Amino acid sequence: MGKGILGVVAGLAVWMIVISVAGLVLRAAWPEYVSAVGTMTFTVSMKVARLSIGALAMLAAGWVAVIVARSTTAALVAGALLLVAFISEHIMLLDEFPVW
Repeated sequence: MGKGILGVVAGLAVWMIVISVAGLVLRAAWPEYVSAVGTMTFTVSMKVARLSIGALAMLAAGWVAVIVARSTTAALVAGALLLVAFISEHIMLLDEFPVW
């Protein structure tokens, strides 16, 4: 049980690190992106970049959770916690970014 909890915590920590670092790199490398953030007027390529960062962060979190806990359950729990934590945010953003 302790390994499972540690795996979930490690996965969530890696998710936060990847999201933060990739977001900083994106902002540093793409000045147009920085100006679009305030008004949420992203181009398709900006949206793809954001989705790619999210996917990369989720894969990294799951991988670390599995490695630490030696169980895929830890990755599923970490993913479920992230889903629960951000589902309301995504529902609010649905008006800004309709389903493609």
